[in-house]
Amino acid sequence: MVAMRRYYVTLSSIATPAAAAFLPSRQGDLNQQKLFGGLSSKVSTPFLSATVGVTSRIRGGTESIRGNLNQPLRMIGSILDLLGGGGKGELIDPEKALPGRQQKMPNISGLKHYVLGNDLEEVPEGYKVAIFANGCFWGSEKGIWRLPFGIHSTAVGYCAGFTPNPSYEEACSGLTGHTEGVRVVYDPSKISFVDILRWFWEAHDPCSGMGQGNDRGTQYRSGFYYFDDDQKRLIEASKTAYEQQLGRTITTEIADASDYEKYGGIWFFAEPYHQQYLSKPGSRPYCSAQPQGVSLADFNTWAPDNLKEEYSPKLPESFWKKHGPKRGCSVVQEPNEPISVDSY
Repeated sequence: MVAMRRYYVTLSSIATPAAAAFLPSRQGDLNQQKLFGGLSSKVSTPFLSATVGVTSRIRGGTESIRGNLNQPLRMIGSILDLLGGGGKGELIDPEKALPGRQQKMPNISGLKHYVLGNDLEEVPEGYKVAIFANGCFWGSEKGIWRLPFGIHSTAVGYCAGFTPNPSYEEACSGLTGHTEGVRVVYDPSKISFVDILRWFWEAHDPCSGMGQGNDRGTQYRSGFYYFDDDQKRLIEASKTAYEQQLGRTITTEIADASDYEKYGGIWFFAEPYHQQYLSKPGSRPYCSAQPQGVSLADFNTWAPDNLKEEYSPKLPESFWKKHGPKRGCSVVQEPNEPISVDSY
């Protein structure tokens, strides 16, 4: 939810769109009742189709926005906050989370990365996966796909929650336990896990608890989810180093991806319109991340000795000096194409 904006919202019609086929009737009713029960007699489904009129007052100025809630407008999360959701405090108890559904997100299968052109779901032989969360996933994803080499694909989605196959509206409610995340498929022979890990730390404020910047709620919490012991050790060691550099307590959630298998898995893809959103014509240049302008200490000062050779960074310091995250959130203004190796 954007704190410096004050929204005046009128829902002139609410109905179930075609995408409601995503909800089986009985389970869908349970999701709807838990998401909207007692909040508004007019709201009957988490898949909203409504004409919305919004007046947004920003720093003394006024702008009017009219659109359809099926469009990729960040205000959806704010609207759900107004209705009573948002997950402001503690993470929801798994037993109280929305039941979700068995069906996967529609129209993800076969979808190609809007910038890199590769299939979003595939993981080529020899490639690895990293999953993290550091604020609004639009900007988080863009920073990674722009790395100069080794990135096969990026995708945005909902991770580390308790509801199988959630929708964006459900995740925004705080009732699924998910945080907005990024899934990276990368070639470890070309780019190191440590390069991705460093970008993660430097691209946000990992000390901000349940939120990031103006976006507050459990769905914006910082997290990194490991797939093997090497990833775990590198994440934890770098956290200790970065925490000392920042001089504040890091609140980033660090967990084993396998811990979420009992909830359907660590990762669920977000709706197609969210994928590579900032690269698409007409996108809203929004980013809530708060990079602190502090570079992670030299790899050799914090990495476990027996992992230094295999996971040595492949991006040179010249890259970080020229293209590393800057204080504030500037990634939304950067070109969409991957950074050229000739530029640093």
